[in-house]
Amino acid sequence: MEWRLRRARAGDAHALSLVAAATFLETFVGIIAGPDMVRHCSTNSSPTKFDRWIADPQCVATLAEHRDGAAPVGYTLLTPPDLPVETYERDIELRRIYTLLPARGTGLGHALMARAIDDARALGGKRILLGVLGINHVARAFYEREGFELAGMRQFQVGDTVFDDAIYARAI
Repeated sequence: MEWRLRRARAGDAHALSLVAAATFLETFVGIIAGPDMVRHCSTNSSPTKFDRWIADPQCVATLAEHRDGAAPVGYTLLTPPDLPVETYERDIELRRIYTLLPARGTGLGHALMARAIDDARALGGKRILLGVLGINHVARAFYEREGFELAGMRQFQVGDTVFDDAIYARAI
């Protein structure tokens, strides 16, 4: 699969919302209850939320599109940190990094991470933080290969279920 990356702009919120919901469902099917996933995606990955993030100068959303036809196949979202660990003035949170299943193994995840690091530096960032489901060993191994180290833990609630998340950090 060939893809291209670009910074999301006004008008991209629906595409980001669609790929956000699809990748969340793909990633957590069988782990999070279906109704809870649907409610979570409707609330936390709505076009309205993405419109706000796109318009916020402290946030950067990057959209990965298939080379033929520009269908969304992945994305990242950088925001000010909202994690229960000590943060510093120039910290940035990689709130989201996801790719659709057909794009996995193509190098897209690494390209999205490299772009997120470049964008975080452009925002003046010195460290990137992220949270990941503690039992998601594939994602955790990816972050560790990308130079992230465990910085703490948190609990994250989806519906009525509380999950343990690992919080990672990487100096940039």
